[in-house]
Amino acid sequence: MKFKDMPYERVDFTQVEKEMRELMEEFDRASDGEGQFKVHQKYYALTDRVHTLMTIAHIRYDVDTTDEFYDKEHEYYNEKSPIFHNLLLEYEKKLYASPYREYLVGKIGPVAFKNMELSQKAMDEKLIPLMQEENNLTTEYNKLIAGARIEFDGQVLNLSLLRPYLVHQDRSVRAAAWKKQSEFFQENAKKLDEIYDKLVKNRTAQAKAMGYENYLELGYYRMMRNCYGREEVEAFRCQIKESFVPFAEKLHERRRQRLGLDSLSYIDGAVYFKDGNPAPLGTPEEILAAGQKMYGELSPETKEFYDFMMENELFDVLGRKTKRAGGYMTYMPVYNSPFVFANFNGTSGDVDVITHECGHAFQGYLSGQDPIREHSDITMETAEIHSMSMEFFTQKWMPLFFGGRAEDYIEMHLEDSAAFIPYGCMVDEFQHIVYENPDMTPAQRHAAWLDLEKQYRPHQDYGDDAFFGKGGFWQKQQHIYNSPFYYIDYCLAQTCALQYKVKMDEDYEGAWKSYLKLCRLSAGDFFTNMVKEVGLMSPFEPGCVKNIVDKLEKYVK
Repeated sequence: MKFKDMPYERVDFTQVEKEMRELMEEFDRASDGEGQFKVHQKYYALTDRVHTLMTIAHIRYDVDTTDEFYDKEHEYYNEKSPIFHNLLLEYEKKLYASPYREYLVGKIGPVAFKNMELSQKAMDEKLIPLMQEENNLTTEYNKLIAGARIEFDGQVLNLSLLRPYLVHQDRSVRAAAWKKQSEFFQENAKKLDEIYDKLVKNRTAQAKAMGYENYLELGYYRMMRNCYGREEVEAFRCQIKESFVPFAEKLHERRRQRLGLDSLSYIDGAVYFKDGNPAPLGTPEEILAAGQKMYGELSPETKEFYDFMMENELFDVLGRKTKRAGGYMTYMPVYNSPFVFANFNGTSGDVDVITHECGHAFQGYLSGQDPIREHSDITMETAEIHSMSMEFFTQKWMPLFFGGRAEDYIEMHLEDSAAFIPYGCMVDEFQHIVYENPDMTPAQRHAAWLDLEKQYRPHQDYGDDAFFGKGGFWQKQQHIYNSPFYYIDYCLAQTCALQYKVKMDEDYEGAWKSYLKLCRLSAGDFFTNMVKEVGLMSPFEPGCVKNIVDKLEKYVK
């Protein structure tokens, strides 16, 4: 079914609670494991319906944040979703404590039960008012970012539409664009600090209410860290500082020379060639059509997936002034339909949507065919392998998008992928500092960010910029406000994706089979087990990062 034709009605949570109570009673009455599993299948049907309607409302709000109807729906779900989440937890507690648990583990897998354990540690009914407040605060931040109106080049642009000027080949143009972006953030600096301060204190209060020292423990439970913890993450970040930061700095120096600059400024951070970054050819419609040709040739599985996406109009990628910033893939289980949301702006990022977000969507499409819904509940570091690796698997088709500059794009993409890892680890360490010290002032948070810049991105120079120069760069990173501790997942995944890059250059078909196996495993096993099962090194394994760097050196000599 086409997305525009998918019917929507507001979820009646009073009725949903009634149905859930009836399911729980039926679950208790079941006399064996198979009887309880049949009830669990009814639970799938109910929750699929609720999640699908909520997702439709979420998408339609994001595509136009000024739509009054869906704005009200968004507010409604901000209030009701924590209540619904608590209801699901109540049901999961029964499932977790079932006398027929061994049978149920055989049906839905051990990962599901480990995740249920973490969910119980992450949620309690007493948190609902705080969670509702948290939802409202993140909405306030997102509206502030989406509402940017920046006068530039005779136009009024939002942050997404300003992006082409931030990477413009004319250094004076991008300097002026960065100045305009900085001015927007500087004008809203007080509000940005205020929202984040409230979020930190809110999340800390949630953690305290659950008996935890600070939000770190609660945040890890909410991210479903089911096979590693803070110690492993910290050790991984140490590997990055020791082995990857020097490698990334060599890439930045190589880029500086290519650009012919005496030194790199922050305005040069995303510029790779003196004559400008390669930009995609053609209209958005032509880019989507090129994607259809690419996925049609990549494999039978990707052809079926992408044809389904196009036929059912499951892309909303045109940049618009009233559209939420950023991009994502989400999923509507009733229709087994992934959905890709993005803001095309004429830069190479448009093609990244067709590779990265479609990597997510492809895996979602495959796992949606699995009748066991828990197998779709992948943790984020696994999910990001699917997307980041697809960026590499599709590179042989880049001439479709970039013509004669395809090789430039491939070189830029590899450098950008490598440069991202130190930044992502910096975001993660920053959040650890913030939530371990929730009483920090805004000024102290900004100082902490600047200190981390020296460790992870020593080349970065903000000059005398009034906002970024005082440690404000992190406030444009939406994950820090919306999804605490998510960002390290990108870094873990990128170390795996870079391994696939090396593998596919040696044996493309073998690497693709490994990737396809990983997509189909979904949440059938734990992350640390799955990566080994498909022939990758775990990012937590000592020496993993150095091994990757050693193999990547050949690409940059």
